[in-house]
Amino acid sequence: MNPDIEIARLLDIMPASGRMYGRLINQPNQSRVLSFAAPRPWDKTRPIYINFELWDELPRPQRDILLIRTINWMSMTQWFKLDWQRGVAIAGVFGGLVELAQGDAIGVMIAGGLTGWAGWQIWKENRSSQREIAADEDAIRFALRRGYSEQEAARHLIGAIENTAKIENRFSLDFIELLRCQNLRAIAGLSNVPVPDDLR
Repeated sequence: MNPDIEIARLLDIMPASGRMYGRLINQPNQSRVLSFAAPRPWDKTRPIYINFELWDELPRPQRDILLIRTINWMSMTQWFKLDWQRGVAIAGVFGGLVELAQGDAIGVMIAGGLTGWAGWQIWKENRSSQREIAADEDAIRFALRRGYSEQEAARHLIGAIENTAKIENRFSLDFIELLRCQNLRAIAGLSNVPVPDDLR
């Protein structure tokens, strides 16, 4: 597979927002098919590293839906939305600065702990099963605009998750991947058992 040709093809199927900030980079030495980091607020671009030798082992529809899903997951990160976790983190930072200016070591420790706890809650939210499942469902909705049916897109995403694990020589899927596959099976009409609401 010629990486330049595949990158050009993938750019065509990506959402417009993904084309603006997503950067596809050939990474032939990585052991994973596709890798990316959670976007940070100061990053102008969000690199997605692809080992095109391994990528070529996936069928084209699975590659397409996997990339669309990755872009959707990255676009779901909202650092500056207003919610209680970010409010607590901001209050902790300002409280820490005030306590530092006053020379109160215990106040600085409490404010630092509060900021750390709120940051951990934000990180946990970004890695939750709810977010992963929402990214899958958003990718399926976007795939409808690219000519896939809902069931077809769900089946291709199940195949991409399972085949990626095989290509990467992982012995089994992790818990969140299993939840995602179960939710996708329900969407594809392959299972009558939905994912429990508290995990969605």
